[in-house]
Amino acid sequence: LRLLNSITMATAKFFSLAFCLLVLLLATNAIEVSKDGRAIKIDGKRRLLISGSIHYPRSTPEMWPDLIKKAKEGGLDAIETYVFWNAHEPSRRVYDFSGNNDLIRFLKTIQDSGLYAVLRIGPYVCAEWNYGGIPVWVYNLPGVEIRTVNDVFMIENEYGNVISHYGEAGKAYINWCANMAESLNVGVPWIMCQESDAPQPMINTCNGWYCDNFEPNNPNSPKMWTENWVGWFKNWGGKDPHRTAEDVAYSVARFFQTGGTFQNYYMYHGGTNFGRTAGGPYITTTYDYDAPLDEYGNIAQPKWGHLKELHSVLKSMEETLTNGKVSEMDFGNSVKATVYATNRSSSCFLSNTNSTTDATLTFRGNKYRIPAWSVSLLPDCQHEEYNTAKVNVQTSVMVKENKQEKEPIALKWTWRSENIDNALHAKSNISVPGLIDQKLMASDTSDYLWYMTKFHVKRDDPIWSENTTLRINGSGHVIHAFVNGEHIGSHWATYGIHNDKFETKIKFKRGTNTISLLSVTVGLQNYGPYFDTWHSGLVGPIELVSVKGDETITKDLSSHKWLYKVGLNGWNHEFFSEDSSTNWESQQLPTDRMLTWYKTTFEAPMGSDPVVVDLNGMSKGYAWVNGENLGRIWPSYLAEEEGCSDEPCDYRGEYSDRKCVTNCGKPTQRWYHVPRSFLRKDGENSLVLFAEMGGNPSMVNFQTVVVGSACGNSYENKTLELSCQDRPISSIKFASFGDPKGVCGAFTKGTCESKNNALSVLQKECVGQKACSIDVSEKTFGSTTCGSITKRLAVEIVC
Repeated sequence: LRLLNSITMATAKFFSLAFCLLVLLLATNAIEVSKDGRAIKIDGKRRLLISGSIHYPRSTPEMWPDLIKKAKEGGLDAIETYVFWNAHEPSRRVYDFSGNNDLIRFLKTIQDSGLYAVLRIGPYVCAEWNYGGIPVWVYNLPGVEIRTVNDVFMIENEYGNVISHYGEAGKAYINWCANMAESLNVGVPWIMCQESDAPQPMINTCNGWYCDNFEPNNPNSPKMWTENWVGWFKNWGGKDPHRTAEDVAYSVARFFQTGGTFQNYYMYHGGTNFGRTAGGPYITTTYDYDAPLDEYGNIAQPKWGHLKELHSVLKSMEETLTNGKVSEMDFGNSVKATVYATNRSSSCFLSNTNSTTDATLTFRGNKYRIPAWSVSLLPDCQHEEYNTAKVNVQTSVMVKENKQEKEPIALKWTWRSENIDNALHAKSNISVPGLIDQKLMASDTSDYLWYMTKFHVKRDDPIWSENTTLRINGSGHVIHAFVNGEHIGSHWATYGIHNDKFETKIKFKRGTNTISLLSVTVGLQNYGPYFDTWHSGLVGPIELVSVKGDETITKDLSSHKWLYKVGLNGWNHEFFSEDSSTNWESQQLPTDRMLTWYKTTFEAPMGSDPVVVDLNGMSKGYAWVNGENLGRIWPSYLAEEEGCSDEPCDYRGEYSDRKCVTNCGKPTQRWYHVPRSFLRKDGENSLVLFAEMGGNPSMVNFQTVVVGSACGNSYENKTLELSCQDRPISSIKFASFGDPKGVCGAFTKGTCESKNNALSVLQKECVGQKACSIDVSEKTFGSTTCGSITKRLAVEIVC
């Protein structure tokens, strides 16, 4: 098995079984992997390597071959993945390598495709993954401190971001990690991401949107970029982030121009946070990341195609980039030429890092126009084969459509209530004086934990008042409050809030009163110094606050005896399972009622296109199809109103996750991925919803994700490939060769045009075909009256 990077054991104590197996697989292979100060070397030859992250638990085994095939077709040499410890050992010494946790099957799929694997073993992974990949049971072991000097150790990832907070213990820890890794003699180079002072011979690498200015901390280490963020993750309440294909390509070209020889896209396919795997807190179920392959595995154009063309040109320059002598010319105003030369050939980059002004320069006797914020690649230092700002591939517009053989008028729903009687009456076998962190009590076996207590109010109690509130200090998750069996309110925070306060009016009675609080985590913290110690659940104090005139009286309930109940009754009895024997009600379907279970059956949409379930009308909860957990749902959580624009995104200038956002004021996530492998092609399928906060299931339906239309805006003397991804092109909506204006969906003819009718040419070549290839030149479209300007073809197809 060809593995390019860190294969290791997490700790011999906690995770030796899986990683010993991987070391044995590596040891049987004859390929030699080493490194020098220029590049990773395979069998002694320096290589320029392009990699992309695909996390195996965020897709399904049935999807892996197609994802990896598309990655290879996109020009990748390697697939990078984290290893998710808490997915493989959710409980101590209880291992899971089944289904989408089958790491070995994933690696063999990569091997069978002829690609390399880059394995980031963590076991801290960040990755917006629940608790950063660390099992919560590790935190709950006596005496354990995570990510610092301790009897329990782990090799590290992205430690440089937080090492300063751990002081000398952090430095000692990172040195121990390096020594432990080297002692294993795994036969491949080790990397430490974001670790500027990584001990030798560890290779410190860069993560970020741009890494052209990064330099390794040792002359014997190659310049490596382990995470080129092609977009960004999304949180509940957040907008959809987008990073343009032009800017991603620019960052890659600049990295290789400045001496880089290994680059990895984070992510190449983001996928889905199935089940309870999303971290944050408040990370969405979708982990699309605006990647070249979208959440469902579709090719996302133009990003996939624009980068594919870049990879092809870079690979043609591999020999000079990894072995050539480097020289540079500065033309001023942020314009530079970089030459890589060997005795046999030379390759050149022309870059313009000015974010506003295009440049025209004469280089080696030829004149070149370099748009602002772009890089031109000249494999022979004469002819421009690629410019990062000039996109010559189609832009696909994805749509969701109903596609069922027998379209039902509406799904037929049954329902039943979550049984919370014991919780409302504070009945439990678990009682502890005071408030307990939810991680300790639930050990991450459930999002849900009931906190219950009773308090007695005498006739002359000072707290007695008609103006009393219950004040709860939480940890930024979700709280549902009940007093004496009545729901008195719910509260949730927003992404990035880790301490919050919920205060609501309360009516209690003289005598014994019962408070039942359902605490709901929305993914455990996955990032930051001492992230493992951040509280979850109800941290306290929990107080009764009574106002009598100018007097405020507070009664602290935090030290009372509290009873605890982990999980939900319906979850514990697996209402979502196909083997469940629970009785469902079919009469008087309730809506907008919290803590309610719904069930229906449906037929799978026809064909092989990716399937999503539209949960418009529902609120927070969970969804299962045929017993498979699709992840947390929260369609009612709307994205922020401000920050979006109807104007096309300007690729120029540095990117941030606040640039080029969409979906303002709309549901953060309305559609949820249902992998085809979860469905039965023939017969009925089941959908079960848990409505934690209520909702109306009557609008729920299933759809497929397809290319609805596509646009091309290609420069002359290029070849434009148009495709509907396995669907026929039904019509040509617009076509013009000359100087067309506008953007996709709003093209117009310019001041000059070709002699031949471009629309007729495209109709003849493309309509009825699943794909067509167009030579963008006057040979195809005839002469124009455009003079010396560079001509373009603009086209919009309908699928």
